Amino acid sequence: MPYIYPMNALTVTAKGQVTLRKEALRHLGIKPGDKVTVDKLPDGKLELKAAPRTGHISDIFGCLKKPGGPHLTIEEMNDIIERGWAGEFEDNG
Repeated sequence: MPYIYPMNALTVTAKGQVTLRKEALRHLGIKPGDKVTVDKLPDGKLELKAAPRTGHISDIFGCLKKPGGPHLTIEEMNDIIERGWAGEFEDNG
């Protein structure tokens, strides 16, 4: 069984809410504004996990960037595409 790091007891408010410590949130990779899921386990325990992020379209920016890779402007990319359509590139496949 993995070692379980003890956490301090949490206080339940009159609204039934608890506040997790920054240390616990950091451990789960949860940042302000993120959502969490809570699953009821059959042994009377709860499992708390970071909910999958739905993300924003801007999250995709830079995902293909590789250190030391080429840096092309939109104009350079368009030029390469045009030349490809014009048959200026050899098929090396």
